Amino acid sequence: MANQYFENSADLEHELKDFNFTLRNNNFTFTSDSGVFSRQTVDFGSRVLIEAIDFENIPAGNILDVGCGYGPIGLSLAKEQDQRNVDMTDVNLRAIDLAKKNAKSNKVNNINIFESNMYEKVTENYSLIVSNPPIRAGKNVVSGIISGAASHLVANGELWIVIQKKQGAPSAKKLMEATYGNVDVVTKSKGYYILRSKLA
Repeated sequence: MANQYFENSADLEHELKDFNFTLRNNNFTFTSDSGVFSRQTVDFGSRVLIEAIDFENIPAGNILDVGCGYGPIGLSLAKEQDQRNVDMTDVNLRAIDLAKKNAKSNKVNNINIFESNMYEKVTENYSLIVSNPPIRAGKNVVSGIISGAASHLVANGELWIVIQKKQGAPSAKKLMEATYGNVDVVTKSKGYYILRSKLA
C-alpha cells in the first residue's frame, strides 16, 4: 500500500518542492515533500477555510491547528494574528519538519509545532481550533478531532472545520450540533463546507 500522509515512513524518498502562495494578504514560500498532504500547492479546502475565518467574535487567546501538514493554515493565521500563539500538530513527522522549516523561512515566530495524534499531547486550551481533518484516516479520526476539541476550547472559543459534502460534511455538521449545541455553515464552495461551532 502506498504511504499515506497521515502515516510515517522514514524510508520514503524525498521530492522537495518550493512554491509561493498568498494567504490572508500575506505572501508565503512553502516547501513540501512526498508523503505529505497536497504537496503541489495549498489545497482548495484549506484555502477556503483560511480565508473564511473571522476573528471578530473569537475571544483573546491562542490557536490550535490540528493536522497541520506542512503548515499553511496555522502559519497564515499566526502571521496575521501575531498577538496570539499558534500550536500546530500532526502525526506525520515529515510534515512536522516541513512546518518548522516553513515557519522559519517565512519568519513566523509565534508558533509551537509538535507531533500529536489528535489531542494526545495537547495540554492547553484555545480560543480557536482549526482543522482540515485527514479524511483518509477514517471517520473515527475526523469525529475525534471534532468532539475532542470541546475539552480544549476556552469559554466562547470556536472550532472551525473544512470538509467536503461527499466526504462527510452532513454527518460532521450533526456531530458538531450534538457536541456544542450549535453549528453554522459559514460558507460553501465547490462542495467544501466550512463549519463553525462555539463552546458555550
